[in-house]
Amino acid sequence: MSNTMSYKGYSARIEYDDDDALFVGHLAGINDIVGFHADSVAELRTAFESAVDDYLDACEKLGQAPNKTASGKMMLRVPPKIHAAALTAAQLAGKSLNQWAAEAFSQAIKQ
Repeated sequence: MSNTMSYKGYSARIEYDDDDALFVGHLAGINDIVGFHADSVAELRTAFESAVDDYLDACEKLGQAPNKTASGKMMLRVPPKIHAAALTAAQLAGKSLNQWAAEAFSQAIKQ
Protein backbone atom coordinates (compact mmCIF):
# COMPACT_ATOMS: atom_id res chain seq x y z
CA MET A 1 0.00 0.00 0.00
CA SER A 2 1.37 3.40 -0.98
CA ASN A 3 1.31 6.25 1.49
CA THR A 4 1.80 8.94 -1.16
CA MET A 5 -0.34 10.90 -3.61
CA SER A 6 0.70 12.77 -6.76
CA TYR A 7 -0.94 15.65 -8.65
CA LYS A 8 0.43 18.21 -11.13
CA GLY A 9 3.98 17.03 -10.49
CA TYR A 10 3.70 17.39 -6.70
CA SER A 11 3.74 14.51 -4.26
CA ALA A 12 2.55 14.26 -0.69
CA ARG A 13 3.23 11.84 2.12
CA ILE A 14 0.05 10.58 3.77
CA GLU A 15 -0.28 9.45 7.38
CA TYR A 16 -3.22 8.46 9.54
CA ASP A 17 -3.73 10.29 12.84
CA ASP A 18 -5.54 7.80 15.06
CA ASP A 19 -6.11 10.35 17.85
CA ASP A 20 -8.12 12.64 15.56
CA ALA A 21 -9.31 9.89 13.16
CA LEU A 22 -7.95 11.86 10.18
CA PHE A 23 -5.76 11.27 7.18
CA VAL A 24 -3.08 13.97 7.13
CA GLY A 25 -0.82 14.89 4.23
CA HIS A 26 2.07 17.27 3.56
CA LEU A 27 3.59 18.25 0.22
CA ALA A 28 7.11 16.94 -0.26
CA GLY A 29 9.97 18.49 -2.20
CA ILE A 30 9.15 22.13 -1.51
CA ASN A 31 10.50 24.61 1.00
CA ASP A 32 7.07 25.88 2.01
CA ILE A 33 4.89 23.96 4.45
CA VAL A 34 1.64 22.85 2.82
CA GLY A 35 -0.60 20.42 4.63
CA PHE A 36 -4.12 19.06 4.24
CA HIS A 37 -6.40 16.58 5.96
CA ALA A 38 -9.68 14.69 5.61
CA ASP A 39 -11.56 11.91 7.30
CA SER A 40 -11.96 9.71 4.20
CA VAL A 41 -9.71 8.72 1.31
CA ALA A 42 -12.08 10.28 -1.25
CA GLU A 43 -12.09 13.57 0.65
CA LEU A 44 -8.31 13.35 1.06
CA ARG A 45 -7.79 13.27 -2.72
CA THR A 46 -9.94 16.41 -3.08
CA ALA A 47 -8.15 18.14 -0.19
CA PHE A 48 -4.76 17.27 -1.67
CA GLU A 49 -5.64 18.62 -5.12
CA SER A 50 -7.10 21.78 -3.56
CA ALA A 51 -3.94 22.26 -1.47
CA VAL A 52 -1.74 22.01 -4.58
CA ASP A 53 -3.98 24.37 -6.57
CA ASP A 54 -4.12 26.86 -3.68
CA TYR A 55 -0.34 26.70 -3.26
CA LEU A 56 0.25 27.37 -6.96
CA ASP A 57 -2.27 30.23 -6.93
CA ALA A 58 -0.65 31.79 -3.84
CA CYS A 59 2.81 31.56 -5.39
CA GLU A 60 1.56 33.21 -8.57
CA LYS A 61 -0.10 36.04 -6.62
CA LEU A 62 3.11 36.58 -4.63
CA GLY A 63 5.24 36.43 -7.76
CA GLN A 64 7.43 33.66 -6.40
CA ALA A 65 8.48 30.31 -7.79
CA PRO A 66 6.38 27.45 -6.40
CA ASN A 67 9.34 25.46 -5.18
CA LYS A 68 13.08 25.73 -4.97
CA THR A 69 14.78 23.31 -7.29
CA ALA A 70 17.62 21.21 -6.00
CA SER A 71 21.09 22.52 -6.81
CA GLY A 72 22.48 19.11 -7.75
CA LYS A 73 25.11 19.25 -5.02
CA MET A 74 24.86 16.81 -2.12
CA MET A 75 27.03 16.12 0.89
CA LEU A 76 26.64 12.62 2.24
CA ARG A 77 28.17 10.88 5.20
CA VAL A 78 28.46 7.14 4.85
CA PRO A 79 30.60 4.60 6.67
CA PRO A 80 34.12 4.37 5.18
CA LYS A 81 33.48 0.75 4.16
CA ILE A 82 30.49 1.80 2.02
CA HIS A 83 32.45 4.73 0.56
CA ALA A 84 35.28 2.40 -0.44
CA ALA A 85 32.90 -0.17 -1.95
CA ALA A 86 31.08 2.53 -3.94
CA LEU A 87 34.38 3.97 -5.18
CA THR A 88 35.51 0.50 -6.27
CA ALA A 89 32.18 -0.18 -8.02
CA ALA A 90 32.41 3.15 -9.85
CA GLN A 91 35.98 2.51 -10.98
CA LEU A 92 35.10 -1.00 -12.15
CA ALA A 93 32.21 0.49 -14.16
CA GLY A 94 34.59 3.06 -15.68
CA LYS A 95 32.72 5.97 -14.10
CA SER A 96 33.40 8.72 -11.64
CA LEU A 97 31.90 8.27 -8.20
CA ASN A 98 29.49 11.13 -9.00
CA GLN A 99 28.30 9.45 -12.21
CA TRP A 100 27.96 6.09 -10.48
CA ALA A 101 26.08 7.57 -7.49
CA ALA A 102 23.72 9.56 -9.75
CA GLU A 103 22.83 6.35 -11.57
CA ALA A 104 22.37 4.47 -8.29
CA PHE A 105 20.08 7.21 -6.95
CA SER A 106 18.15 7.27 -10.22
CA GLN A 107 17.61 3.50 -10.09
CA ALA A 108 16.60 3.66 -6.43
CA ILE A 109 13.88 6.22 -7.16
CA LYS A 110 13.06 4.60 -10.52
CA GLN A 111 13.65 7.64 -12.75
